[in-house]
Amino acid sequence: MNNESKKTVNLPKIIKVKEFADLIDQPAAQVIKVLMENGFLANINETLDFETASLIADEFGYAALPEKIDEKRVDVITTEQLSEILSQEKQTGRNLKTRPPIVTILGHVDHGKTTLLDTIRKAKVAESESGGITQHITAYQVPVKQERRITFVDTPGHEAFKNMRARGSGVADIAILIVAADDGVKPQTLEVIKNLQKGKVPMVVAINKIDKPEANPEKVKGQLAEAGVMLEQRGGETPWIEISAKNNQGIDELLETVILLADVLELKADYDRKALGIVLESHLDQRKGAIATVIIKTGVLQQGDSILAAEATGTARQILDYQGKRIIKAEPADPVVILGLDNVSKAGSVVQIEESRSSAKEKAKRIKLDQDLLVNEDKPSVKKISDSEEEEEKSITKFNLILKADVEGSLEAVTQIIKTIKGDDFEVNILTQKVGNITESDVQLAATSKAIIYGFKVKTPEMIKQTAEKNKVQIKNFDVIYKLIEDIKYEISEALEPEIIRDDLGELEVLAVFRTEKQKMIIGGKVTQGKVLNKAKMEIYHEQEQIGKGEVEELKHNQDQVEEVKEGMECGITYKPIGPMVKIQTRDVLKFYQEESKKRVIE
Repeated sequence: MNNESKKTVNLPKIIKVKEFADLIDQPAAQVIKVLMENGFLANINETLDFETASLIADEFGYAALPEKIDEKRVDVITTEQLSEILSQEKQTGRNLKTRPPIVTILGHVDHGKTTLLDTIRKAKVAESESGGITQHITAYQVPVKQERRITFVDTPGHEAFKNMRARGSGVADIAILIVAADDGVKPQTLEVIKNLQKGKVPMVVAINKIDKPEANPEKVKGQLAEAGVMLEQRGGETPWIEISAKNNQGIDELLETVILLADVLELKADYDRKALGIVLESHLDQRKGAIATVIIKTGVLQQGDSILAAEATGTARQILDYQGKRIIKAEPADPVVILGLDNVSKAGSVVQIEESRSSAKEKAKRIKLDQDLLVNEDKPSVKKISDSEEEEEKSITKFNLILKADVEGSLEAVTQIIKTIKGDDFEVNILTQKVGNITESDVQLAATSKAIIYGFKVKTPEMIKQTAEKNKVQIKNFDVIYKLIEDIKYEISEALEPEIIRDDLGELEVLAVFRTEKQKMIIGGKVTQGKVLNKAKMEIYHEQEQIGKGEVEELKHNQDQVEEVKEGMECGITYKPIGPMVKIQTRDVLKFYQEESKKRVIE
């Protein structure tokens, strides 16, 4: 087929495999298959340069043309730039009103963070969370005295959510550092303190579980001082409250302390400008589409506003408050849910208001191109492997998986943990990671690449299950992240060759050779080190050079068949070769050992 009879496709300098597949109207799994046939290793999130994409397009009957796009850089507002905007806003003092403080509660996984939030909100969250661990970032607002309000950003406390905790503390004005009086400062507590000190986030210390008999608040205060947190009682500036979240003890005093600190900080925002906010969480709903949980940092969000949140755009079709009630506008420090985006927005993205939907879309497109070029530096992440690299690839066990999660934050957390699973002889390859339920295209990709599909809090429709069964594709769904990670490690262990553990036994010097047959020799010698065991394996050394391997078929001492001969004793050995037969000579040395096959365990 010549180029004149081919369909044409316009391609940018670089393009993701999935986007390329959409352009040429082909399943991503089929494109990956053709890439592999041409010597390219790829998953759907990796990028192709124009030359490679042109080659693959030709395979599907397309002639590629360079896409002409205005590549002018677009500066998207980052969280750092947002902080600068808020700082300048405070300095000018124009249109500023006092706003509610945004507070996050941080601490070790079982020190009572969720129980404290439950008590404050008068609602039970812990019982609905898998494994009793808060697994999503969410935000709530609670009224306090004198018609004041506090916005709480709920961040997971488990170690798996390190990045999400950092993001939560970055959003907050004030942090409540919760430490159990019966357990003290833990590694996660120290990590939180480090993040807060780095971000210069003011904190209030809540020493929890003081109702327990083994509670020791004074010990906790000493540990905090060692970590650089000086409490007011000890001459520092950090306020502290002793509480029992379970028994609702000290909670009112804690909230009043937060309000007092907020007044000292003079938290204000501009109520006359367009909103700027931060995406806390985002997920895909089958009926409602992309949904984002956002906290407004300044300005006012109105229903119908055109929104840009990094690569996601849309119109604020509906705005819901933290109770799920529809509202027409959201003000500074309000936590809201926005419906109407065209895509799942990355958690931590800044939400900004544009003049029109088309303007937002154009900016998002240019931002995406700009970011791809910046990340890839015009170099593809998909490269053709050489013969030597192909041999090396064969020696490494590839564990392919497809990851689906209910929300973007959980997807991020799971991905981060999976990336820490490494080994010299295996590699975990996430072919695709997306928010949403498991689909037919996931199954097709898994079948092509021999991957396992892992889902976290997502559903698998019955029809998809049948397709997976037909294609012999495994789908594994989990509600607790650590169970998912443990299963991945188990599957890797099952796929790897067992570890061979060698136990050296001893050495023997050959004194005589009695008989040689086609595949057998009988020799006599003296054990000079350790011991010799019947059925042990052995290495044969002639003048200190290894010349062969074998196995003890029969072991005798004084004409008696035995199982063991110790150092200093003489014995007769019937030698059976492993591999080519080697003729043993007097003065040769035999080194004996045993091997144990041990199943690999991935830590």
